[in-house]
Amino acid sequence: MTQDNEPAVHLTFDEAQKICQHEGKRLPRDTEWVNAAFVEQRSQAPDGFILGKRYRYPNGDSARQSHCLEGCTSLKGTAPAGSLWRGTGHVPVMTTRPGVNGLYDMGGNVWEWVDTGSGDERITRGASWWYDASRQVADDVATKPRDTRVGYVGFRCVATF
Repeated sequence: MTQDNEPAVHLTFDEAQKICQHEGKRLPRDTEWVNAAFVEQRSQAPDGFILGKRYRYPNGDSARQSHCLEGCTSLKGTAPAGSLWRGTGHVPVMTTRPGVNGLYDMGGNVWEWVDTGSGDERITRGASWWYDASRQVADDVATKPRDTRVGYVGFRCVATF
C-alpha cells in the first residue's frame, strides 16, 4: 500500500506533467531544478550553507546525507529484503536532512523529471537509490524516453508565479 510520504514514482513524463497541471503547477525546467538543488539562495541560510555558494551535491559539499547506493547515508529503503539485486529501494520523502535551499531529496532517492529535453527524450535530475553519489552532481545530465515508468524515477511540481 502506498503511503502519503512515498515519492511519486512509476509515472511517465507526461503523467507527471499532467498531475502538476492538475494542481495548478508545472514540472521545473532543467535550469530551475539545477539552481534550486545546487545554489544556496536563502538570505538567512542555516549553519553549513552560504548564500550564493554553488555546492557540489544537493546536500552540500558531500552526498553523505542523501540516500543512494554508495557514498551516502546508511538508510535502508522500503523494498522488501532480497527483492532487489541492487540497492534497497527508496526511502520515504523527507527522511534525509534538508539540503541546499532547505529542499529534501534533491540528491539520491529518486531521479526527477524536468521539463527539458528534445524529441522523445526528457532530462531527469538528482540520481536515485540505484546509483552511487557520483551521479548526483550538476553536470550529470541523464535522459530517458518520456514513456519511462520505473520505481526509481519520480517528480516534483513547482508553483508558477
